[in-house]
Amino acid sequence: MWEYEAVLMRNNLLCSSAPEFQHDQTQSVSVMLGHSTVLTCKASIGLNHTNSDCKDHLEWMKDGTPLTNLTIYPQNIKDWHPDDGHIIKSSELTLTLRDQADFGVYFCTVRNSTAQFNVKEYKSSSHTGAVVASVVLLLVLALAAVVYTKCRLNFKLWYRNIYGEYELNDGKMYDAYISYVNNENDRKFVNFILKAHLENKYSHKLLLNDTNILPGAEPSAELLMNISRCRRMIVVLSQSYLEQEWCTANFRQGLWHLMELSRKPIFIIFQSQQKQMSQDISQQLKQHQPRITTLTWGAHSITPSSGFWKELALAMPLKVTFHRESAGDPQTLLQGDEDPMLTQQPDYLDCRPDPDPAGDLGLRLPIYKTLPSKAPVLPAGPSVTAEPKPPEIDVSDLGSRNYAARTDFYCLVTEDDI
Repeated sequence: MWEYEAVLMRNNLLCSSAPEFQHDQTQSVSVMLGHSTVLTCKASIGLNHTNSDCKDHLEWMKDGTPLTNLTIYPQNIKDWHPDDGHIIKSSELTLTLRDQADFGVYFCTVRNSTAQFNVKEYKSSSHTGAVVASVVLLLVLALAAVVYTKCRLNFKLWYRNIYGEYELNDGKMYDAYISYVNNENDRKFVNFILKAHLENKYSHKLLLNDTNILPGAEPSAELLMNISRCRRMIVVLSQSYLEQEWCTANFRQGLWHLMELSRKPIFIIFQSQQKQMSQDISQQLKQHQPRITTLTWGAHSITPSSGFWKELALAMPLKVTFHRESAGDPQTLLQGDEDPMLTQQPDYLDCRPDPDPAGDLGLRLPIYKTLPSKAPVLPAGPSVTAEPKPPEIDVSDLGSRNYAARTDFYCLVTEDDI
């Protein structure tokens, strides 16, 4: 009896010995819906030759339900003996994930050990969002490039008008000195287009000069003084201008003189005459581009919103803009921006008595006039003979007065008086 119990206890100990799994006991597998996968459970089990009741086969379970070959999950079971005391058993469970119920936790059990397989749905990372974001970014960059190309000058003008510096305390009297050749085409361009636009739209004060800015000899003192009184110098570089002596003889030296006379001079070139310009002059202008401003007058430059006028406005000094209607000359600001000596009906011709003869208190009260009323007519009384009064004006010395023209004062009259 005692021997039987000892053998049974020894057999139970052999059956209860834990097998060794040839892989991790907890695994995660990601599978796409509609695809198949194979779960492999492999364990090394110690043999018990004295007791054949030991359960050495592998069992698959899901949600507490055993999975056999009779189910939809086929199995492939293999075993082999690496030595006399152990056996290795392998079971391959084939899963076909047809719906969401096939995903979950699968257990592989042998004796008192269990291996766990977590089967999850694999969701491929969609690149659609990244592609859409890239396309949107490219479109935004392309749109920004187009907007900057079209509105580049507008952005620069806006930035300069807000953050630009005014050139007020430099002692200059004019905003620009315009040098041009006195022929019909250049004269019309300067007087009727260039001058009219700069003075009317931007309120620039210009000084025009049609003489030779760089004669064969040294510039005159008057020319140097006129240029020094201007903040900018604009040169209408037409074909007639280039035919001057200093341009044909040594344009490079003349260009250096112009850059010495004015800070960053502005050259206006006509697009229709660019082909007639020599290669040396074009090369010199490109070489000194950082120190000069070159503008091209084309067929579409006549419109006020063209790029020519915007680039010219950027090259010109920034003007102070008065936003109030009464803003103007500080000397005439209190007179409604009008010179009191040049008005047709100035206040000093008003002969009304001073309403405050005792002193100007700076206060003028309105004077209310009553409506005329008809007073009763009284009977005429006896007439009283008044004593004769001496005349207020003494006319006794009229013959000795000097009636020559007065030159110490002047009188302004209106058109009605004439």
